Amino acid sequence: MLPDEYPCPIEKTIQTVGGKWTFLILRNMFQGKKRFNQLQRNLKGISPRTLSSRLKELELANIITRRVFPETPPHVEYSLTKKGEELLPIFEAMRTWGNTWEIMK
Repeated sequence: MLPDEYPCPIEKTIQTVGGKWTFLILRNMFQGKKRFNQLQRNLKGISPRTLSSRLKELELANIITRRVFPETPPHVEYSLTKKGEELLPIFEAMRTWGNTWEIMK
């Protein structure tokens, strides 16, 4: 839970998912369950430390879950929670807006 210093719902959302790399991690997570190495391969330039940190933040915010399989070597899988899945319309709206306005071209 965020402190009361973020009374605006939009500001709360940005504080939760607006960190560097967080949106791109979530974009990948919308495609299904992912392992750490899959995410790192898909996110060119992210360091393992940063990826690990962002995944922990998302887990603490109950946006993703981390499932550890009891095998050797350890197999860890990340997936979206219901709360995380509910971010999809925001991402779709941003994709539509970006495609419409072609910001980076």
